[in-house]
Amino acid sequence: MYEAVFAGKLSGNGKFTKACQAWFEQRYGFRKCLLTSSGTDALEMCAMLCSLKPGDEVIVPSYTFVSTALAFLREGATVVFADSMKRNPNLDAETLEALITPRTKVIVPVHYAGVACDMDAIMAVAKKYNLLVVEDAAQAVDSYYKGRPLGSIGHLAAFSFHETKNITAGGEGGLLVVNDERFVRRAEIIWEKGTNRAEFFRGEVNKYGWVDMGSSFLPSEVNAAFLWAQLENIDDIQSKRKVLWETYYKRLKPLAEQGRFTLPDIPKYATNNAHMFYLVLPSLEARTGLLAYLKEHEVYAVFHYLSLHSSEYYKNRHDGRALPECDRYADCLVRLPLFYDLKIEDVERICDLIEA
Repeated sequence: MYEAVFAGKLSGNGKFTKACQAWFEQRYGFRKCLLTSSGTDALEMCAMLCSLKPGDEVIVPSYTFVSTALAFLREGATVVFADSMKRNPNLDAETLEALITPRTKVIVPVHYAGVACDMDAIMAVAKKYNLLVVEDAAQAVDSYYKGRPLGSIGHLAAFSFHETKNITAGGEGGLLVVNDERFVRRAEIIWEKGTNRAEFFRGEVNKYGWVDMGSSFLPSEVNAAFLWAQLENIDDIQSKRKVLWETYYKRLKPLAEQGRFTLPDIPKYATNNAHMFYLVLPSLEARTGLLAYLKEHEVYAVFHYLSLHSSEYYKNRHDGRALPECDRYADCLVRLPLFYDLKIEDVERICDLIEA
């Protein structure tokens, strides 16, 4: 960060921005990467690249953060909410085809807790109906589906480097991934406020100007430098997080086997990037009691999303379908503390409290 501050260029797309983008392209084989100020910005760029028109439909899981839906609503699309799987909060690919109409244009799978959705099934449906797939990989850095990095399978993808994620760009940050060559040029233009400035600096045009829609999506070089330091240490960060995750799992498995709650589900096709450790309690009352008990002992476990289809903003626009699995996770899921500076002794104490 010192180097970024004193290099005389703070506004973005400098040395550290380019280094971070190249790192992701080389490590994970992404076609084109562009750093953004947030994961929300990356999703908004995805939505812009999809060239949606009013009345176009986008399928989004209801159990997700609001940005997943909001990015497409801002482009005038209609969001069609999908239910989660019974085994984990990811989009239920088996119900996907029933949601498709002649107006459907995009499917947005969210890799909840960094665990892959069933991407073969989702991509097969997308191919059958000529749809775009945008991976919301906000929680999924360094996670894989059948050996393929998450974010590399859909046409477009978005990552988040918010302070709650495995790696951060100093509190806020994101990454747009473009895997389809059709979108590479326009992505750069949207990223550069609707100008062809990137082409100018590569010497491809003799001047640059306003050629399309866009916005100020670039992060500062300070954020990029912070992210670069995290990327230099990603293997250590991931290793530590996985040890903490495995400690939770081994300690709490006996209680899960007694039916007190269910543990995170990792399908055979997915890997675990240790983004989150959660429990699914049998009822809202059980969750409320556990959260209160942990808080009394200064352990700040929390619930996660509320179903977007029943939110105050969108409930009157929803088509009325019941989405029972989304609602179950909204009522019953508990996230336990998991971050790099957490100690094994802290995890053991939390597990002792849960057992008690």
